[in-house]
Amino acid sequence: MSPGRRRLLIIGAIVLLAAFGWSLVVLLKPAIQRTIVITTGADHGIYRGFADRYAPLLKREGITLEIRSSSGSVENYQRLKNPDSEYEVGFIQSGTTTPSEADHLQTIAAVSYEPIWVFYRGDATVDRLAQLRGKRIAIGVRGSGLLNVSNVLLGYSGVTAANTSLLEMDALAAYQGLKDGRLDAAFFIGRPDASMQQTLLHSNLKLMSFAQADALVQKFPSLSRIIFPRASTSIVDDLPPADVTLLAATALLVSKDTMHPALVYLLLDAAKAVHGGEDYFTPLGAFPNLNTSEFPISDESTRYFKAGRPFLQRYLPFWLASFVERRLLILVPFLALLLGLLQALPRMAEARMKNRLVVWYREIKSLEDEIWGIKQPTQQQIAQWRDEIEDIDAHANQIRIPYRYFKDVYALKQAIGVVRNRISQIAGKAHD
Repeated sequence: MSPGRRRLLIIGAIVLLAAFGWSLVVLLKPAIQRTIVITTGADHGIYRGFADRYAPLLKREGITLEIRSSSGSVENYQRLKNPDSEYEVGFIQSGTTTPSEADHLQTIAAVSYEPIWVFYRGDATVDRLAQLRGKRIAIGVRGSGLLNVSNVLLGYSGVTAANTSLLEMDALAAYQGLKDGRLDAAFFIGRPDASMQQTLLHSNLKLMSFAQADALVQKFPSLSRIIFPRASTSIVDDLPPADVTLLAATALLVSKDTMHPALVYLLLDAAKAVHGGEDYFTPLGAFPNLNTSEFPISDESTRYFKAGRPFLQRYLPFWLASFVERRLLILVPFLALLLGLLQALPRMAEARMKNRLVVWYREIKSLEDEIWGIKQPTQQQIAQWRDEIEDIDAHANQIRIPYRYFKDVYALKQAIGVVRNRISQIAGKAHD
């Protein structure tokens, strides 16, 4: 084997070994994280209820959902936008934050309406928030989305801390305050089937119907107008005795934009299973959806709502699909490059072999041009030409080249023979 061919084989072997070593290191690393840390809300609140239902669905796929309580939507937002925090996903109530691109957060899906309930005491019917001016009102706790929404809605109606007693209280304290007569009204948020809402709806407290709902939604587009139908609480007792117009925020499932795409798809599946049914306010399949613009929509969510989960995740177990997507597929461009290199090596070797012959073809061509250019050469010139062609022939005989290139060597020798014969013919004429 020639030194050149041996050198090429060594280079190829080194490249292949390096590729194999790199692939082995990559493939031996964990394919994907197995734990998601989610920030929810109060321990018995609506967000905690959602997370508790997500957890067993994710567990089936080998993912542990670590649930962390918070004061609510505002705190969840603060936790998620901190790039150094452990929190990766959480629930944020629409209309409670002012997101920016620097937050690096994304919406996975809008998952549910969050009805806003105003319960009050007294004989008079209250259907406008302006009627609560001068009263004692519970508006939620610090860090909650309810506190922000309550203040905004009351502010539109001219109800402020300057003319009304606005008290920060959690749901249980607000309910007790209404029962004891220490409060005149209180804001609550949550689904009708939540324990606190059931307690309130079966009490002797009155539920406010928002007569100005359409105008308020125009001013506060993050909210929606919904209807709590007559007799939804009890058909037997006809509670409530009429349709009730409510305002509703939207619960958003939000994550850091660094979350792995495979985990986003799993969360979307869980959200679809938990929120996809019909309820008091929405038909079957209304949630989850992407009808929100507060945070950028994740690319995975856009693809999911158009075509479902990726092909591999539909037909393979999650761990295997994520392994293939995360590890093997990233090797495809590298393998394509490696294949191209391996295909190019023989051509490179062939070009190198032929370049060794081209040098002498050039010498022959240069000599031939000189011979044809001189019409009456001297004996000294003819002798010089003979020396040159013999020197070229001697070097051609010393070329070490693989057998498959011997035809090129013989073609070179034929060219040498043609020029040698031409020199002999010129020498014969000059002798005559």
